[in-house]
Amino acid sequence: MESRKVVINDTTLRDGEQTAGVAFNAEEKLAIASALAAAGVPEMEIGIPTMGPEEREIIAAIAARRLPSRLMVWGRMCEADLEAASGCGAHLVNLSIPVSDIQLRHKLGRDRDWAVATVSRIVGRALETGMDVCVGTEDASRADPDFLLRVAETAQRAGARRIRFADTLGILDPIATFERIRRLVDAVDLEVEMHAHNDFGLATANTLVAIQAGASHVNTTVNGLGERAGNAALEETVMALHQLYQRPTGIDVTRFGAISELVAKASGRPVAPNKSIVGEAVFTHEAGIHVDGLLKNVLNYQGVNPKDLGREHRVVLGKHSGSHAVIQRFRDLGIELNEIAAAQLLRRIRQHANQTKRAPSTAELMSFYRETAAFEPIPALPRRPDALTIRNQP
Repeated sequence: MESRKVVINDTTLRDGEQTAGVAFNAEEKLAIASALAAAGVPEMEIGIPTMGPEEREIIAAIAARRLPSRLMVWGRMCEADLEAASGCGAHLVNLSIPVSDIQLRHKLGRDRDWAVATVSRIVGRALETGMDVCVGTEDASRADPDFLLRVAETAQRAGARRIRFADTLGILDPIATFERIRRLVDAVDLEVEMHAHNDFGLATANTLVAIQAGASHVNTTVNGLGERAGNAALEETVMALHQLYQRPTGIDVTRFGAISELVAKASGRPVAPNKSIVGEAVFTHEAGIHVDGLLKNVLNYQGVNPKDLGREHRVVLGKHSGSHAVIQRFRDLGIELNEIAAAQLLRRIRQHANQTKRAPSTAELMSFYRETAAFEPIPALPRRPDALTIRNQP
């Protein structure tokens, strides 16, 4: 992939909040917006003005902070939503219109000619507000490809800056995504933004492929929040761009942990321990062969460097641990074990894991040690963390 910067437009405060049952209050929205801006996220979609006065007040409050990020608001492609968006302090407005025949006919009772005429009329009026205009093509993945190009060409003639390709139902795979986005990029001289949903678990993959196809902007949400199965996750997309493709975004990934916790708390949606990049357990190891390899050289089992994220590898003891990990863990506690003692303790640790379905705590490890016969007296122990930390050394 080429090295030009990819523009992340994070929509945690709009599409992320559309997760069923999620509602951010004003304080939470301000905190999330400030955290994203501090991390270097260049654009944020921060709300839907037509929802009412309270939503507009929050949008205006975010705009009043004069964050370094460009701010976008969302609305339908109609006069009422455009009027609501006017004067709220946003730099861009995304005006969305269905482009698939099924949504035009069965949701709006309209046809293709109506859609084209509406885009031409409303985009022109939107430019009078002083905001840049993004035309959001809802359900673009089910639209007739030729009609989608007709809408894009109309948006360009009307003066729009950007077109958003929305895989609204998350039905595309990476191959289809590449073909659709490349065709759009080749046909118009507009910024092209990818908006992927995760119904088949492909949102991040489709987002990365859209960039390969020429998309200049992509939508993300923190922790992959969003309607149904969610959207492309900010942390996954950015880390993949940086590490797999050497594509800069200008975003400080060391802040992802704190941002993830902030959004998880505000949304009431806890992050799964094995969630990629930000999950509590993604840099935690138990299996003996992995631990042995990490102790010798972290590059043996290091795909994502936790140090880049301000984190470190951890080792916990459990059913799949080996004697080397037991020896190292007790050494970390100030106790030297021989192989026989390590083997005895390993059997006890595996029994504990089968019974409790979790790793033993430091106190439990010491209890196991005391239960084991024929050991030297326990030396005074320094205060150490519950789990062994593996330093990221070359």
